[in-house]
Amino acid sequence: MEAAQSDPAKFDALYELQFERVYAFVATRVRNRATAEQLTSEVFHRALANLPGYEWRGVPFAAWLLRIAANAIADQFKRAAREFPAPDDPPEPAADLDLQASEIRAIEHRAQLFRLVGQLPEVQKQVVYERFVEQRSIREIAQRLGKAPGAIKQLQLRAVQNLRAQMAGGHG
Repeated sequence: MEAAQSDPAKFDALYELQFERVYAFVATRVRNRATAEQLTSEVFHRALANLPGYEWRGVPFAAWLLRIAANAIADQFKRAAREFPAPDDPPEPAADLDLQASEIRAIEHRAQLFRLVGQLPEVQKQVVYERFVEQRSIREIAQRLGKAPGAIKQLQLRAVQNLRAQMAGGHG
């Protein structure tokens, strides 16, 4: 952290360390992958811009990033409300973006899961991504990968078993 403050070129190490955590936090709140990616990028841009003024006050650096993310999400909601007002709908109360301990644990859990998916064998990773992120059917994935639907089901099963074992084992 201090190295990145004195030399912004070293910010990439912080980015690598915190990306999954921030993306998981954002993705659970905006539900649109493109918006989540854009907001995650914005969070790290804001963090880099404000890094010289960051002061450690007893809370982890990740909490500072998640606060930036919460503000970016709130800004996105405000922009969307201005761009697409619904005249017949009453305004909704602002989303509660304060982090509870259970939310932080859930974010950490998702970040760990993202890291573990990244460590799967390439074909299992592809099946998990297409099935659960892109929400493609088994048949679609089979066609895209040139495999039988049964083979895709088996790859998905192995990937999920692998992830479950790693989450429950020494990683969870």
